[in-house]
Amino acid sequence: MSARGRASALALALILGACGGGGDVPRAPVVVPQPPPPPPPPRGAIVGSGPTVVPIGAGAAAVAKLEPAVFAALLENAQSGTTAITGTPKCAITTYSVKYNTVGAVGEATTASAAIMVPSGAAPECSGARPLLLYAHGTSVEKTYDMTNLAANTEARLVAAMFAAQGFIVVAPNYAGYAGSALPYHPYLDANAQASDMVDALRAARVGLGATAATASSKLFISGYSQGGYVAVATQRAMQIEYPGEFSPSATAGMSGPYALTQFGDAIFAGAPRLGVTAFLPLLINAGQRAGGALYASTSEVYEAQYASGIDTLLPSLLSIDDLVKGGKLPASALFARDSQPQGADAGAFFGDGNLVRSSYRSAYLADLQAHPCGASAADPLACAPQHALRKHVLKNDLRNYVPATPLLLCGGDGDPTVPYLNTASMLAYLNARGMHGVALTEVDLDSLPGVNDPYRTPKLSFASAKLALRLAAIKNGDSPSTAVEVNYHAGLVAPFCMMAVRDYLRAKLTE
Repeated sequence: MSARGRASALALALILGACGGGGDVPRAPVVVPQPPPPPPPPRGAIVGSGPTVVPIGAGAAAVAKLEPAVFAALLENAQSGTTAITGTPKCAITTYSVKYNTVGAVGEATTASAAIMVPSGAAPECSGARPLLLYAHGTSVEKTYDMTNLAANTEARLVAAMFAAQGFIVVAPNYAGYAGSALPYHPYLDANAQASDMVDALRAARVGLGATAATASSKLFISGYSQGGYVAVATQRAMQIEYPGEFSPSATAGMSGPYALTQFGDAIFAGAPRLGVTAFLPLLINAGQRAGGALYASTSEVYEAQYASGIDTLLPSLLSIDDLVKGGKLPASALFARDSQPQGADAGAFFGDGNLVRSSYRSAYLADLQAHPCGASAADPLACAPQHALRKHVLKNDLRNYVPATPLLLCGGDGDPTVPYLNTASMLAYLNARGMHGVALTEVDLDSLPGVNDPYRTPKLSFASAKLALRLAAIKNGDSPSTAVEVNYHAGLVAPFCMMAVRDYLRAKLTE
């Protein structure tokens, strides 16, 4: 081959090699640019067309607007004597449902819904710019729990009567995980996640109010009952620390909330469980696990074998708590084994056969409690370092770690068998030790005797009368009067009278 031919062959080989045409020279990978992932939907943005009216009632009897006289009749038909507690409705109410974007326990995008209760009418309290109440509801195991359902939801009806029918615009989130939410779990007592949900509901409601012909005044209040009392205080904290330029609540009122979550959890495991604990505890543990708390590697570490399978996705449920118990998914009250120690006085119902929590798990919790106790100082009760995963989780979500910059009322009853008053007392002790007192901090213990000039004399006396009436009715029916009070205390007795006290408190703040 000539020199020119050899050169041409060599050039061809080099070209073919560079193109991968038969040589061993590796070919560079082809990188195809990928489009960036879509941004998450903006938090608080309305999903869909906006607020939609929720008719009250069913069939031909359903109404879009609940007039005062009709609402009064509805209240009395549901429970005779209700309007003597709530007051006669002054305003008509139109209830709307709004769906919005929010986040879950690890910031994942999801959706939730809220009720917007709008007052209207000729009375001065019912027209013009109205104060807005952001309300957080109590614990429910039922996934369909919906604050727009005034006909069937007792709490929703009571809130509507106490506040919306008296001239407050009420925004009541259903929470992520409930009422059509896309989230497959509920961030129960997760302070950050639940506050984010509340904030996003308020954002959506403010935008949606334009479609309801209602106008909110500059007065923003936050309140809630039981779980909602905790959520209300957590929301005020979030607004103060994270959103100071966006929200300026005038006052907050927590009712019977588990604010001192560390102390509450420690008391349960130390031998003093409370009514409803066999549902509340799985909700709490599931929320902590979903939030990345690594509370267990397997549910069988925590729960007895008969309950372990599926309990991490059991709640909230399409079934009622009674059906869950009847179906063997949860025990009625036996949290710990019959021989598990220690056991508090009068706590026998929470220790028995077919118990929920394994004794080995309880022993590990108690060992950590002994090694790493919390609450040594009222001013700094969370100055402790628990190592048990559940204790770490409750410490993270305990609300005794900030001081509200706006007025706060805490209401409850010191005989509460479900959410013990130690939560309110401990929160008050912490805030007092940190310098919050006087007109900035108000306590209403419904079980305390009112003085002559007590501004909450009426709710306290009414509460005492309601307890007495319940006892007398039980005796008449041959039932235990103490049991009748115990099973009705938290939701049936305290709730309406704390709401009465809160309404008086908020009305006073309207003039400040």
